[in-house]
Amino acid sequence: MKYLVKFLKWLGIALVAIIVLTVAALYIFKADYLLKGVYVTYLQGHKTAYLDDYRFFDNHTIQTGTPQPWAKAKDYNSVKITPELKAIHDQWKSVAYVIIHRDSVWFEEYYGGYTDSSRSNSFSMAKSMVAAILGRSIQEGKVKNIHQKIKDFVPEITGPYADSLTFENLVSMSSGMKWSEDYYDPFSITTRLYFDKDIVGALPAMPIDKQPGQQFIYKSGDTQLLGIALQRATGKSLSALLSDYFWKPMGAEHTALWQVDSEKKGIEKAYCCVASNAKDFARFGKLYLQHGQWNGQTLVDSAYVQKSVTNFFPDSPQYGYGWWIGKYAEKDYFYMDGHLGQYVIVIPQDDLIIVRLGHGIDGKPRTDPSSSFNKFIDQAYVMLGDRIEK
Repeated sequence: MKYLVKFLKWLGIALVAIIVLTVAALYIFKADYLLKGVYVTYLQGHKTAYLDDYRFFDNHTIQTGTPQPWAKAKDYNSVKITPELKAIHDQWKSVAYVIIHRDSVWFEEYYGGYTDSSRSNSFSMAKSMVAAILGRSIQEGKVKNIHQKIKDFVPEITGPYADSLTFENLVSMSSGMKWSEDYYDPFSITTRLYFDKDIVGALPAMPIDKQPGQQFIYKSGDTQLLGIALQRATGKSLSALLSDYFWKPMGAEHTALWQVDSEKKGIEKAYCCVASNAKDFARFGKLYLQHGQWNGQTLVDSAYVQKSVTNFFPDSPQYGYGWWIGKYAEKDYFYMDGHLGQYVIVIPQDDLIIVRLGHGIDGKPRTDPSSSFNKFIDQAYVMLGDRIEK
């Protein structure tokens, strides 16, 4: 018994020493963000970022002005969701599903304890918002034009092609940046930016090592660098810009939150992480459906909006300036897309906006007719029936 007690004592000391050395090594090699990652995800029962994780981060508030509530259709919520749609919502744990037709909310339903005012993480839908901020910043003269060099504002970017990088390269996802878009690898640059307390300090790990403007490759780092450049070009945080340029004039009903790396640094995670609700997210769909106009005011230049929802590279028909593009039954649509299936889908031909927010989604391509993404569109048409034709 005496020897067992001594063994356990030394074992405890050894374990504590290992933990101390491991933590010290993480700080020495600038990987201490992993500690935050473990606490926020695994210790909360998750394997990746999730809808409510904004509660564990510092946030800037996106202020609203005078609310402009959505109108409700005469036959609002008069039709129930289809059994097929209900099965998808149940399987993939949707929290919101909204159909807006002809500028009126025609159907809305919320699940899992969420309501129409509940905040949830936009994830990469924020990329479309940052693209809109760029358009408005050009309109305001804060950025000369879409071809202005990023080094004018972020001289610390590195790589053999850093000098030629432009705003257009970033917003069209063609930067040539060294980047790994991996949401589950704890050592990926994507994970580092999500949990690190110094986003600008990560720039040396994001060199421009290939010629920009050659091809579309989806990289969250492009939007992050774009966000840093916009903040420096305007002298305002992205949260303030989003509020002044859009949230207030569009009459968002609720304040929103945008995750920042730390209260001290205050750099927004530009590639993700605006916490808001389905109907306020939908306002960006309406804005782009209306070619950048809102109540007679030009919030984004119509030519910029058109380029945003038109494919930039002929061999990459799915992406423009921060917006995704596709076809449903030969009808063009464009959409905001976020991790785990956050969508604002706009079908201009039918004056239709569909919003889905949720905890998960299948891994099928958006172009697959059997994908949940396509079902969110397809079943909306089933529910609307001949109202589309009227």
